Amino acid sequence: MPSLDRREIPLALLRILIGWHFFYEALPKLIYPGWSSAGYLQNSTGPLAPLYQAISSSPAWIQTVDLLNIFGLLLIGLALMTGLFTRYAAAAGIALLGLYYFAYPPWFAPALSGVSEGSYLIVNKNVVELAALAVVIAFPAAAFGLDGWLSRRKTAPADTAAAAETPTLDKPLPAILGPLPRRQLITSLTGVPFVGALVFAVLKKHGWKSLEEVHLDNRAKRKDTFVSSATVRSFQFTSRRDLRGSLPAGKIGNVPISRLILGGNLMGGWAHARDLIYVSKLVKAYHHRDKIFETLALAESCSVNTILTNPALCEVINDYWRNGGKIQFISDCGGKDVMEMTRKSIDRGACACYIQGGVADRLVEEGKFDLMAQTMELVRRNGLPAGIGAHSLKTVQAAVERGLIPDFWMKTLHHTDYWSAKPNEKQCDNIWCEQPVETAAFMRERKEPWIAFKVMAAGAITPKVGFRYAFENGADFVCAGMYDFQIVDDVNLALEILNKGLARNREWRA
Repeated sequence: MPSLDRREIPLALLRILIGWHFFYEALPKLIYPGWSSAGYLQNSTGPLAPLYQAISSSPAWIQTVDLLNIFGLLLIGLALMTGLFTRYAAAAGIALLGLYYFAYPPWFAPALSGVSEGSYLIVNKNVVELAALAVVIAFPAAAFGLDGWLSRRKTAPADTAAAAETPTLDKPLPAILGPLPRRQLITSLTGVPFVGALVFAVLKKHGWKSLEEVHLDNRAKRKDTFVSSATVRSFQFTSRRDLRGSLPAGKIGNVPISRLILGGNLMGGWAHARDLIYVSKLVKAYHHRDKIFETLALAESCSVNTILTNPALCEVINDYWRNGGKIQFISDCGGKDVMEMTRKSIDRGACACYIQGGVADRLVEEGKFDLMAQTMELVRRNGLPAGIGAHSLKTVQAAVERGLIPDFWMKTLHHTDYWSAKPNEKQCDNIWCEQPVETAAFMRERKEPWIAFKVMAAGAITPKVGFRYAFENGADFVCAGMYDFQIVDDVNLALEILNKGLARNREWRA
């Protein structure tokens, strides 16, 4: 039995804290359905990127990697906290951290906000924790863990009565454990209270009830969201198992972005349902915190690596990151004060920012080009791509004429051949791109990447038609609002359009 050296206490604490981190990293991935490493692997940028991307293209491999990742983190964390097989657990932890490090190595390319938690150069938290685990291998502080008890059992005299006696459950604990002094026994169990504290903290954070109980409570509390009816009970939608591949990605600046982007309007309650005034409240009630988490996790697992949303959802996305999520977000910086909303978006980890379409339309009408330039400069000064949004083609044209060239455009695009489109009536609120042909022609000459939005005219056009129209008329990315039950279908549809017979009239700009 190793001697009880007080100098080992900090080393034992270091080992336990790292174990806590590993263990908790696994729990949100286990608790929230839909989590997958597919998006993380698909968009990796390090030297092992080809291998990671090859794995992400196979659902079978992804399922295996997900299980290994979750249970690897759980077992390593538990072993480090309890001090059981410490050196083996630390070595496994080093291997896992190495794989994480080489997925997104912080070498000499600009840092990607939203992918990492800060600014790094060569050394990031994975390297720091990896080095700490090397210290654990060298100095495992075995006396303060179950390894110490195992060591004591092995070295106990074979001819003692306690060693020769077969332990039984009806004997007191010291008799079962063997001739171990009380002080050494307590020391060997140092990590166990930390395991209990972690379990308590997890229950307090995520709730004391089972997922089934939480679901039933939600149904009872949210009467306007969950309706107990035959229609709801029989509702079926495409599952993650039916996914046909991983989305290709482009880049805006140095930020890798999937060709299909998750729109955040539905989560924020901006349904654009015209005179159906109840719909915005309905979709907002549907998207409670857990449902947003499920939707983001499912999107990530389907290789949608970006959500585009308003600063109002920053806190929810940050909370999702704290619970293990990785999806990055582009902020529209919408609000009364565009500079204030831009600062908030940057501070909350946006990977790119742009002037929201309605705001940009208004600023152009008011001739406030200086404010637009200042907003873009603020974004770029913080190392992020800066964009300009627009509903009106005149906004894009005026910005170009004034020399305001963004890093990307966010411009509406959809055809007007649907029954409720009345482009000649100024009061019509069911059309967001009044000049689709002219828009496509003007954007064809632009060198900057283009994210097309409102491609389905807020539900008036099917995704099959809207996606194809946008990509064929020059959009580099499509932003689409999607409920969780639509994600797999929409990703499969985007894959089909992008991979089979796409007749683009503009070169890819991303």
